[in-house]
Amino acid sequence: MTEDDKKQQKKPKSTAPKKTVKGESKAPAKKKATTPKEAAKGTAKVPTKKKAAAPGAAAEKVKDKAPAKKESAEVQPKPAEYVPRLKKLYYEQIAPTLMDKFKYKNRMLIPRLDKIILNVGIGTLHQDAKLAESVAEELAIISGQKPIFTRARKSISNFKLRQGMTVGCRVTVRRERMFEFFDRLITMVIPRVRDFRGLSDRSFDGRGNYTFGVREQIIFPEIDYDRVVKMHGMDITICTTARNDEEALELLKGFGFPLRRRPAAQEAA
Repeated sequence: MTEDDKKQQKKPKSTAPKKTVKGESKAPAKKKATTPKEAAKGTAKVPTKKKAAAPGAAAEKVKDKAPAKKESAEVQPKPAEYVPRLKKLYYEQIAPTLMDKFKYKNRMLIPRLDKIILNVGIGTLHQDAKLAESVAEELAIISGQKPIFTRARKSISNFKLRQGMTVGCRVTVRRERMFEFFDRLITMVIPRVRDFRGLSDRSFDGRGNYTFGVREQIIFPEIDYDRVVKMHGMDITICTTARNDEEALELLKGFGFPLRRRPAAQEAA
């Protein structure tokens, strides 16, 4: 190699920017001014604050941007003039019929519905908190009000029961809520009983109260089968103001309560 070739190799590479085609080169971005003096020189613009919008306009924008809420599942309040179907039926048809049949001297003597009691008894309820919560929730859904837990009044060693242990759950419904529950019981719940052939007319207690049992709580359409923790039955007591079983029987027949008819020979006996 000659000396000229060696000198050329030792020369440092040029650091000058490469030439670019027109349209590809971009001017270096100017720095934003942070003081009013730099802004006066024209190097950049001072950032200005945005004007605050009126409170009413801001609220309207928020409403427009907000997603549409789903319809709430809350039950709408009933109108003031609402009267349950069975209550209206009692005062218009059943009460005058009973007045004529039993020859009451005072309208206050006509038997009427007083209350309905739903009672669930499970001896092992105090051992399973999940089951107790499920039973209370189911009774609340069925009746429409919060139930209470029943506790043992005395200790029984044979049943491993101590005084104060939770052994069941019950709820009592009255007035409009009672008529609505009784309507659902007659028209929707009892017909869903498997192999139903009518209820016995011998389940009166001698004072005008009628009690019958249900083996499964899933006959109530309000109960979701997938959420049931354990299958259980319940006792339903219909309390009336009747003085004897005959008056109570006629009262329940007036409401259309599905009682089994006894043969004529048994009735005569």
